[in-house]
Amino acid sequence: MQLSLQYKIKSNPNYLRFLRENSNWYKYLNRNVSYFGEFEREMKVRYKLTPKDKLDKFSENMDKVSQIIDIFS
Repeated sequence: MQLSLQYKIKSNPNYLRFLRENSNWYKYLNRNVSYFGEFEREMKVRYKLTPKDKLDKFSENMDKVSQIIDIFS
């Protein structure tokens, strides 16, 4: 694995955790650095870090806040 890729993975705790949980990615990333994009996408899907997931979470939080406001009104 290239040194720059190792630094990138070690600097992000989510990358490191995902790599430890899914050790098969070591093989792909050692063979070809271009798999990093796919690795990153899969990590974001697994940990719900995609923009859609963030928007859904924000929407749920807004619904909770509006319910609390309705209760106190």
